[in-house]
Parts: sequence; structure tokens; C-alpha cells
Amino acid sequence: MPVWICAACAVEYPDTEKSPTACAICADERQFVPPSGQAWTTIERLRDRGTRLETHEVEPGLLGIRSDPGVGIGQQAMLVQTDAGSLLWDPIGFVDETAATLTGVVAIATSHPHMFGAQVEWSRALGGVPILVNAADRGWAQRDDPAIETWSGELDILPGVTLRTIGGHFPGSAVLHWDGGDGRGVVLAGDTFFPGPSERWVTFMRSFPNGIPLSAAVVERVAATVSEREFDRAYGNFGNAIRDGARAAVIRSAERYAAWVRGDHDDET
Repeated sequence: MPVWICAACAVEYPDTEKSPTACAICADERQFVPPSGQAWTTIERLRDRGTRLETHEVEPGLLGIRSDPGVGIGQQAMLVQTDAGSLLWDPIGFVDETAATLTGVVAIATSHPHMFGAQVEWSRALGGVPILVNAADRGWAQRDDPAIETWSGELDILPGVTLRTIGGHFPGSAVLHWDGGDGRGVVLAGDTFFPGPSERWVTFMRSFPNGIPLSAAVVERVAATVSEREFDRAYGNFGNAIRDGARAAVIRSAERYAAWVRGDHDDET
């Protein structure tokens, strides 16, 4: 039976004879069902249409993984590579034989439910490696599998590679802290915070497509938690990045965001 993939968000659903009736991820206020309505595809259909994985180096020790053409919202997965093993971050909603070339993967982890993608299919393609889902967001996993393991708080995966619960966008929204090849620190942010086009600012939202903000208090808490550790660079899930001074950018951006939603600048509007 096929593994169903939501055509809008590319999150996988159980392998059943008929497609599901609705996508719980898209029906939530943080996402949306397209005006054309709910639609489904499968990994097999995507392969038959010529979809293929592509990899590229983001920086030494960090690999970006996309599909061509893009699937769902078109996010990018990341592979953190260390001498002790690798971690796949935010798996996309498509997988092919390229996965077999990604050796040494010890686990899969996600920033939040929008990035679950085809995590079970990725696990199976990588030999059944654990899928690490934050306990606060476990109920959003639409396809169950024995490989799914829950975690909370902080979790060291590999030397210099740590998952951290941040909250905000989802209660279990997480980032990955990695020492980086130069030891200056890297954060894979998903969209717990979102690097902007200028590479000087980030933003924070409950819903990016629907424009639902977070409160000043939550943004200040998110920024403070992320910034407890030093880091120089930060990467979002669409190729967006801050390539130096990222920690300072998060702190600066949170101060600006909080001031506006708190009403400090209402006299300017």
C-alpha cells in the first residue's frame, strides 16, 4: 500500500489503500489548506515524475539536501557530519536511493511538526535509525513507527551536537546546536527563529503563512533560551542563513520585535 504524502506540506501519512480525508498539519491555524483543496501524492508517484534528491555543501561538515523539483513547501534538510557520526535534521517529504550514500547517520531529528516530512521513510532508507521527536509535539506525528523516540529538555546526540527545546512556534519547537568545524558554533533553527534576507535580522512567528505573531514575552523567552549558548552562524530551513554574528542578531531582533508588539512604537504608526 502507498505511503501518502500531503501535497501541500509533504508530511507523510500511514500506508493505507485509500488516501486520508484531511491533513491535520495543514488544517491547523499555523498552516493552511490550499484554495484548490486537499491533495495527496506518494513517494512512488514523485519518483515516477522525475523527482530526485540533490545534495550540496552548506559549509564544511554540513550538507544541504533538497528535492528537484521541490516537494510540499520546498524546505531543505541538513546533514550534520562529525567524526563520530551524522545527524539528519528536518527530513524533507521525499527520499530516493541517494539516502544510501549518506553513511554514518545515527539519528533523525526535527525542529517541529511542519518539518516531519517523510521521517519514517528516511529512517527505513537509513537502516532504521531513531527518529527523535520532541515529547511536547509527539501527537502531531501522523505516521507511527517503532523508530520514533521522544525527548525533552536537552539531548546530546553526538560530541558537539545537542538538541534543545525552545518552544514558541510549537511547544516542542527545537533547535540544534553544533560546535561547527571551526568551534565557533552553529544553530540549525528550523523556523523557531527565521533568518531574514539581510542576514542581520531574524523574526519569530506562531504562523508564518497566516501572519499570527507571538507575544513579546514569548519572543523574549525564545531568544534568551537560544542565546544561552554561543553561536556564530544560524541556518533556517529554506537556505536562509546568518553567516556571522548570528547570536547577536537573534538578541537584537527579539528586542525590536518585542518593542513593536508591546506597543512601544505606537506613536510612529
